[in-house]
Amino acid sequence: MFPTSLSPSRSADYQQCPLLYRFKTIDQLPEEPSIAAVRGTLVHSVLENIFDAPAGKRTYELAISLFTTALEALAVNKPQEAALIYGTAFESEPLNLISSDVVEKTLAPVRPLLETYFAMEDPNRLEPHARELALSVELDEGFSIRGFIDRVDRTPSGDIRIVDYKSGKAPSPMYAEKAMFQMRFYGLAWWRINGELPRMLQLMYLGNRKFLRYEPTQNDLLITERKILALRSAIAHSSEQRSFLPTPSKLCGWCSFKPLCPEFGGAPPPLPEQSTWTSGSSLVEESIKTALESVVNEFPQ
Repeated sequence: MFPTSLSPSRSADYQQCPLLYRFKTIDQLPEEPSIAAVRGTLVHSVLENIFDAPAGKRTYELAISLFTTALEALAVNKPQEAALIYGTAFESEPLNLISSDVVEKTLAPVRPLLETYFAMEDPNRLEPHARELALSVELDEGFSIRGFIDRVDRTPSGDIRIVDYKSGKAPSPMYAEKAMFQMRFYGLAWWRINGELPRMLQLMYLGNRKFLRYEPTQNDLLITERKILALRSAIAHSSEQRSFLPTPSKLCGWCSFKPLCPEFGGAPPPLPEQSTWTSGSSLVEESIKTALESVVNEFPQ
């Protein structure tokens, strides 16, 4: 039965708009990467890699250096994404000839995010239990949940805190529950794999220096599990009917697939053969991640 797995992002896609889910997951249509998404991914890589340095050396200056290194690696491996950050200078100049003024311009929107991070916590006082942790666990026969956790902390007393970084601003209270669904998703996966209930789920919003924290109960995670299984059933029904209808909202303005959407006069392509359908992650997400994984090899510190 399709789908065989769900991640928080694909779950959010279907809840936002079943047609969006279809375009991303079944059709595997490429999306135009946004400057905010690419910059956010680079900032995430900085906050992951900064803990490779020993305590006492995890400084703001090191964070800036890590960002520059990650951007240089991205320019070699995925120039289209890097060009969004560098701007028109990257299109006309080779990487090694880009001026220091241009480099500084690329850092201008990043500096406040990293300054905010250091204002929110001191990485020199932390020793993460895990970073960029891949999780996958079967909830039902033939169906798993999966995802990547930015950071897992374990206190001296053994309590677990799951942390996710956001480069944007914290949502209003009206939308906080939607944001926390991702963290309950991770909390459920951790609990099912390790048999221990996370003590704290924490979102860190670097865009406006706010925390969103929640202490989950076992009942919370059981409710989350039921919601995920119900969501899987809804997707399976859409699959059986071969019908993924659009759900118009204010978010349509940011959708890459408007030209293909019936709500905007477009027509979706024919559905691929069902044997080719996958539950995989976004091609754009994977391409950026692959590029960043080459940082150590391409640009050793």
